[in-house]
Amino acid sequence: MDEPTNDLDLQTLRTLEEFLQDFPGCILIVSHDRYFMDRLVDHLFAFEGEGEIKDFPGNYSQYRTWKQLEENKAKPVSTPPVLNKLEKKPKAENNARPKISFKEKHEFELLEKEIPTLEKEKELLEVKLNNGSLDFEKLQKTSERISEIIVLLDKMEMRWLKLSEKSLT
Repeated sequence: MDEPTNDLDLQTLRTLEEFLQDFPGCILIVSHDRYFMDRLVDHLFAFEGEGEIKDFPGNYSQYRTWKQLEENKAKPVSTPPVLNKLEKKPKAENNARPKISFKEKHEFELLEKEIPTLEKEKELLEVKLNNGSLDFEKLQKTSERISEIIVLLDKMEMRWLKLSEKSLT
């Protein structure tokens, strides 16, 4: 599958992931979608450039962690310069992404509880909607609520993705 997540809305993407997770065979996926790959792959062929291909057993996050460890091993350890007492120490440069704060961790945990609740509500409303027994007014209100839930879920899932990426560092 070449870039299977391109141009998919979140619901379709979720359905595709669920289908592929249950697929009994072997799947070859080419993708830049890290989250998608973390959820589905258990083996990588990482194209590292200059014709080098790394055969790695694991998902993308595991590969990145391993790659960072390898790069850190390869760097020579240098001793910090000695500063005299009058000089101020320079601020440490931190090129890595900031770690997740307590507040963000709490938000992340709440999102993990709220998203399934909203999905369940949406499913129940869709069943009601498809039942055909609602009058026009209830049909309209149900449809509007489903639209609201979809917008909320999109926002919550995007925030969850950002926080999950941040929590990996």
